[in-house]
Amino acid sequence: MALVAGVDTSTQSCKVVVRDSRTGELVREGRAPHPDGTEVHPRAWWLAFEAAARRAGGLDDVAALSVGGQQHGMVCLDEDGAVVRPALLWNDLRSAGAARSLVEELGPGRVGRRAWAEAVGSVPVASFTVTKLRWLAENEPGSVARTAAVCLPHDWLTWALAGGGPEGGAPVAALVTDRGDASGTGYWSPATGEYRMDLLERALGTTVRVPEVLGPSAVAGRTASGVVLGPGTGDNAAAALGVGARPGDVVVSVGTSGTAAAVVDHPVADETGLVAGFADATGRYLPLVCTMSGARVLDATAALLGVDGAGLSALALSAPPGAGGLALVPYLEGERTPDRPDATGALHGITLSTLSPGNLARAAVEGVLCGMADALDALRSLGVSVRRVVLVGGASRSEAVRRIAPAVLEMPVVVPEPAEYVADGAARQAAWVLDPGSPEPPEWPAARSETYSSDPTPEVRERYAEVREMTATRLGAGGPGRPDGSGG
Repeated sequence: MALVAGVDTSTQSCKVVVRDSRTGELVREGRAPHPDGTEVHPRAWWLAFEAAARRAGGLDDVAALSVGGQQHGMVCLDEDGAVVRPALLWNDLRSAGAARSLVEELGPGRVGRRAWAEAVGSVPVASFTVTKLRWLAENEPGSVARTAAVCLPHDWLTWALAGGGPEGGAPVAALVTDRGDASGTGYWSPATGEYRMDLLERALGTTVRVPEVLGPSAVAGRTASGVVLGPGTGDNAAAALGVGARPGDVVVSVGTSGTAAAVVDHPVADETGLVAGFADATGRYLPLVCTMSGARVLDATAALLGVDGAGLSALALSAPPGAGGLALVPYLEGERTPDRPDATGALHGITLSTLSPGNLARAAVEGVLCGMADALDALRSLGVSVRRVVLVGGASRSEAVRRIAPAVLEMPVVVPEPAEYVADGAARQAAWVLDPGSPEPPEWPAARSETYSSDPTPEVRERYAEVREMTATRLGAGGPGRPDGSGG
């Protein structure tokens, strides 16, 4: 029995799963936390990986390993492979102004947006790597002068596993990535399969080395102990691989962020900027809508109400659909889609009768899910078929989210049993790397799942549409440092 390992180096933690390469059966797993913040030294990812691997029983008996990781993060390395500065993560919105400037430089309004969409399939927003490079050029010229290579979190960890280690040591020429993660940089085109180095240079002011883009089942190297490394991929592509998504499926994930990702056979470009035209981890494409407003909104609401997740779920299900007219716009950390990085959340419809714990809990769940419903509409507007919705992510474990989702999304949702689907997708890729002649990843049995249905509640989305633009601007927006104007 050959074993494979999948790694999820996510925003909040590192998860390691070890599975049977032939059957996909889970053998063991482990996890370790990442530090809080939107600016993190990559060394923390290495330490978390080591801890998670130990808690998973070690990897000495593993034949192959792949890494799935949070997308967009900016990792700058010098000629010796040392980290130039802490990585800026996807949810660091200090580059919002840089994003606007980059779009406008290719033309005013719709002209600039269309130019970016045609070039790389997406219109850059603050989360994209290319906008963080422009922020770096404008604010830290000394860091730019030291930077010889730029890569993403999963690229860095794969490179470190292949010999770089947390302190560098491997040549930066050995950096590799895959098309799924490269498509989230803002300077790689899913349609052509090539980097747009002119856009990178426009952002940074200079040309630097970027990782080689490997095929979906290519060997990326070996660890010091001889474990074969797969190319890895971004977390959304890994999750789609982990649940076995096929064309017509949309994977809706409510975790740190909220995402709706569709598997399609052709590249997608959206000049409105609502849909990012990413690639997937199999050779197909993964048009995706991402919001900042995910499970953290529910966590914050639960904390305010003095309950845990189960308590929030019970409260939400005790209230009627629409929460009596109470509506929460969940932009507690700003928003990526729609592109409103400086926005704050808002609670509307407060009256003596509506302001109750149950209604507030229900409004929080419905607010997050309305963002996902808007995401599905954006995908459909581009001709993407939405035949099946697969609900994953930490919040999918909430009974309220499971039961309210089909009412707000107005279609049944399939909820697989809880699992680490990003790490599982990485493990499935690792198994594919052991059989590179296969045109498709190995077929593992589908996870047990339950389908939830409910009568549609279009009035919930109508109410949300009435109020979603009615938000205040974040104090300190536009200042240096984090979105709230503070330092990193």
